[in-house]
Amino acid sequence: MNFNNIPEVKIGIVAVSRDCFPASLAENRRKALVETYQKKYGSHNIYECPVTIIESEIDMVNALEDIKKANCNALCVYLGNFGPEISETLLAKHFDGPKMFCAAAEESQNDLMDGRGDAYCGMLNASYNLALRNVKAYIPEYPVGDAEDCADMIYEFLPIARAVYALQHLKIISFGPRPMNFLACNAPIKQLYNLGVEIEENSELDLYEAFLKHADDPRIPDVVKEMEKDLSQGNKKPEILPKLAQYELTLEDWVKEHKGYREYVAITTKCWPAFQTMFGFVPCYVNSILTGRGIPVSCEVDIYGTLSEFIGTVVSRDAVTLLDINNSVPKDMYKESIEGKFDYTHTDTFMGFHCGNTCTAKLSFHEMKYQKIMARALPVEVTNGTLEGDIIPGNITLYRLQSTADNKLRAYIAQGEVLPVATKSFGAIGVFAIQEMGRFYRHVLIEKNYPHHGAVAFGKWGKTLFEVFKYIGVPVEEINYNQPKNVRYITENPWS
Repeated sequence: MNFNNIPEVKIGIVAVSRDCFPASLAENRRKALVETYQKKYGSHNIYECPVTIIESEIDMVNALEDIKKANCNALCVYLGNFGPEISETLLAKHFDGPKMFCAAAEESQNDLMDGRGDAYCGMLNASYNLALRNVKAYIPEYPVGDAEDCADMIYEFLPIARAVYALQHLKIISFGPRPMNFLACNAPIKQLYNLGVEIEENSELDLYEAFLKHADDPRIPDVVKEMEKDLSQGNKKPEILPKLAQYELTLEDWVKEHKGYREYVAITTKCWPAFQTMFGFVPCYVNSILTGRGIPVSCEVDIYGTLSEFIGTVVSRDAVTLLDINNSVPKDMYKESIEGKFDYTHTDTFMGFHCGNTCTAKLSFHEMKYQKIMARALPVEVTNGTLEGDIIPGNITLYRLQSTADNKLRAYIAQGEVLPVATKSFGAIGVFAIQEMGRFYRHVLIEKNYPHHGAVAFGKWGKTLFEVFKYIGVPVEEINYNQPKNVRYITENPWS
């Protein structure tokens, strides 16, 4: 993974105290919280602000300056007691970065006189004042706890903070309009700006010109060696590697030259129908390499696809992939390899596929070959460069963030797994299983007009992604998930 394309988060913890409560209560609880966090999770991504905010707005300014000097890019406002609702929410308002609120629980039945902090009550006032000021902040599911509870809350906030910060500093670089008949990947860019994301849209000619200028790049042999090492025995088209290396260098240099003031980058390109005949190969393997390094490259100019991939990359700190929610599992395959062995119905299963953009680390086996679908209509030699193999079994999260055609943010999340079942097919592909997938497919993916591309993160990331989508402004009613049997979708026929 290229961690240069993923932010490191440093959270500043600021304790707050209402002036009619002992300030020592908040300060001692803050010290205990930080000590507990450091013992459990380390000290590199947390900073204890020595300034306790009481009622004074000057305290707020001093605390803000202190955490800025400490290079904190995320904030935790900790209610050690009831807390001053005005100055604590002003701190959140003026802090330019992701923030969270949590509160101290009472510690003992033997100390409910001078040792009672009432932060349980103070959290209500804090949330109300955040709303008054239109300030977004992450509040955990149950935001009141002892030192260990709150340490866990802060740790769970880390990937959320990474994603929120990264989106505020992201540029998406795209090349070319979507291929014909791919209106499903329609991408109104207004919501990108609403999210704080910049976008640079380029022509395919711009990319082709840059590619030609890299024809004699002296770095090509070294990149070819890296590809040979990565592919190993799966290198079935060695003759195409120099061109693929030339293309990889083209994209890398474009990123360096066009990144501008943004810290992080994601890319989307048009990979057909003219790409193969003009460039002389397909870009799938190069896309997989860069995605595996933490720079997602989506195909078919799927702007919200690469945005989704980037979010998953930052959250999981791992490679992700983008797949077509592609084809049903044949009934005979289900009966032979799934039924009775795994707790899934036939309609819980499907195959996720794409030509070859999944990196080698996420494939059980791999071969770099020609693109079978394209080769049906074109000479095989111009379709070389795709990466094929079955996706590794294990837990996955299928998800997508999308702007609708009428410019509304919408998202879905579904956790499941890739089954250890041979696909007996081509491309980068896997047999996926998600509980109640059939109903989710009909009443979310179809009903809500989602495109056929779904981002796949490896592991169970639903909880974190849900909080990320909430934080960045997706309406909660528009964050869809695979509902269990006893929960009916609003569009679902009650007699079905």
